[in-house]
Amino acid sequence: MADPKPIIKYTQLFINNEFVDAVSGRKFPTKNPATGATIVEVSEGDKADVDKAVAAATQAFTRGSQWRNLDASARAVLMHKFADLLDRDKEYIANIETIDNGKVYESSLFDVQCSIECIRYYAGWCDKIHGHTIPSDGNSFTLTRKEPIGVVGQIIPWNYPLMMLAWKWGPALAAGCTIILKPAEQTPLSALYAAALTKEAGFPSGVINVIPGYGPTAGAAIAEHPDINKVAFTGSTEIGHGILRASADSNLKRVSLELGGKSPLVIFDDADLKEAAQIAHDAIFANHGQNCCAGSRTFVQSTIYDEFVKEAKRLALERKVGDPFDPKMQQGPQIDQAMFDKVIGLIESGKKEGAVAEAGGEREGNIGYFIKPTVFSNVTDNMRIAKEEIFGPVQSILKFDTLDEVIERANRTNYGLASGVITKDINKALTFAQAIHAGSVWVNCYDAITPQTPFGGYKKSGIGRELGEEGLKEYLEVKTISVKVPTKN
Repeated sequence: MADPKPIIKYTQLFINNEFVDAVSGRKFPTKNPATGATIVEVSEGDKADVDKAVAAATQAFTRGSQWRNLDASARAVLMHKFADLLDRDKEYIANIETIDNGKVYESSLFDVQCSIECIRYYAGWCDKIHGHTIPSDGNSFTLTRKEPIGVVGQIIPWNYPLMMLAWKWGPALAAGCTIILKPAEQTPLSALYAAALTKEAGFPSGVINVIPGYGPTAGAAIAEHPDINKVAFTGSTEIGHGILRASADSNLKRVSLELGGKSPLVIFDDADLKEAAQIAHDAIFANHGQNCCAGSRTFVQSTIYDEFVKEAKRLALERKVGDPFDPKMQQGPQIDQAMFDKVIGLIESGKKEGAVAEAGGEREGNIGYFIKPTVFSNVTDNMRIAKEEIFGPVQSILKFDTLDEVIERANRTNYGLASGVITKDINKALTFAQAIHAGSVWVNCYDAITPQTPFGGYKKSGIGRELGEEGLKEYLEVKTISVKVPTKN
């Protein structure tokens, strides 16, 4: 059940299966975005701590180690034990997610359940990762072997703290890698608790390490480390550029990036208007708009545009914003002052550039980082709110006339993470799905993400994929073995 004052059990770094202070002794505050008050002080990791964690992860990955000697099926057992412990403590974890992140409690509970399902999905893959025999030319017997890439660094964002951890840990553990995770400095608490559960589940020392800290110090140390073989990052496109540069300047480590988005959701006039408006509302306002694949450009066909705007306005005005532990609330605060200021700044730019604020457009209350659900009509492609990732509760509604026109406009962006189309015409749906430059296309729905479905972006939305079988490939090397034989058969 919801508890606005959960006891915080872990605030230190987790290295080699032990909670320890940072080498520097420094700590930093993690704050409750609903009040701005400090929850606890957390140990601040930096390069020295990353070095310690890499040494532990390297030792755990050494040939002949306990982790390397585990049968693949035994890795699956450990992962299922971890999922069982997450399930046992899901209400407590949801509480610390809500106090640390600000999302409403029911959303936090949903995120924990999704995380459990992700870990279980990848546990099922452990003993199903295999290569092939190849009918190569000449007198040889040829096969491929898939092997774990080794020590991996993982850097996750603050918008879905536990779920992003599960997306990263699931495939890495199934593949047999060892891990150094840096949670976002705004939301380190659930990652530290998850680390404690991996020890309880029985993971060997050094397999999982968690280093809270800041991007320019702890994050950079992971990206630059010569003994880390792969970095997985979810966050801003700007930081993604930096991680690629760090890989090039260090050891050419493998990099996968899940970055920003400005995803189009296209609504045709044959759609059920109220259903479409609800899908579009949820697509942008879920998680307070703090969602990389949010449907942040709502394209509506001109013949139903005015009616759609009225319905979108009604839904936004009815959305309840406030204390995330109050079960009547649907939206909590933005994560911190910096994000609050960014969102308010973009809202003001929309007003100045001629968009019409149909609802919201200002802060809610005077404590915490709450923003009223905002709906803009008369939005045009050249406005900042139509081009820049807002990462807040702001719906921009644009008008279009034809299928070809909206495809061209939807693709006119540097991003390509996700997209959606709402129509009863299968030809329109399939034409859009094939033409759009995006990693995910959702037809008559939005955010249809499950552990089985690959997720990632085109263009500046990233490199590589998470989830599904594709997510495993990011953590595997393929080795070809050819054996000379006396005769072909």
